[in-house]
Amino acid sequence: MKALLRGGINGETDFEMTPQRKFAYDADFKLKAINHPKEHGNRSATREFNINESMVSKWRKQEDDLRLAKKMQKSFHSNKARWPQLEDRLDRWIFKQRAAGRSFSYVAVQIKAKEMANEMDINDFKAKPSWCFRFMKQRQLSIRTRATVSQQLPADYEEKLANFRSYCKSKISEKIYSLTTSSTWTKSPSPLICR
Repeated sequence: MKALLRGGINGETDFEMTPQRKFAYDADFKLKAINHPKEHGNRSATREFNINESMVSKWRKQEDDLRLAKKMQKSFHSNKARWPQLEDRLDRWIFKQRAAGRSFSYVAVQIKAKEMANEMDINDFKAKPSWCFRFMKQRQLSIRTRATVSQQLPADYEEKLANFRSYCKSKISEKIYSLTTSSTWTKSPSPLICR
């Protein structure tokens, strides 16, 4: 925020804070801003790139991460888990559930996380939905609907299918024979579809 100096009543001065726009800089820009002070100094970099000196010193501390990052990456949020042992245990539980073919929901994850937190004597853990979504996203997990597994075909299904077809053909031929030999023939017989 910048302070804006205004003339007030009776020669008094008022300070008013005007909002300053925040910029997000990509890793490539940050690296250029870091390399410039090595030759010319931090203040020269602030004038050259129109940035704050504290930003340059902060970026110098992040230099190793910046070199490893993608050129267009803008932020380096450290999403460190507050309860890493709990999250590791919960991750293993989810893996076991999936391996056993069981489905679960976000609510089930929250309930299990709260149970585990109580077992581990973690009192300040709330297991809120926002925590659950972040946990699932950080661990690259998703709630998948369980696919329905079709019924397994019997071992002799081909034989049974052939028997059924022959039965149908015999019944159809009996029906056709009985229609041709019967004396009561209607003008519009019902169509007989055979495939």
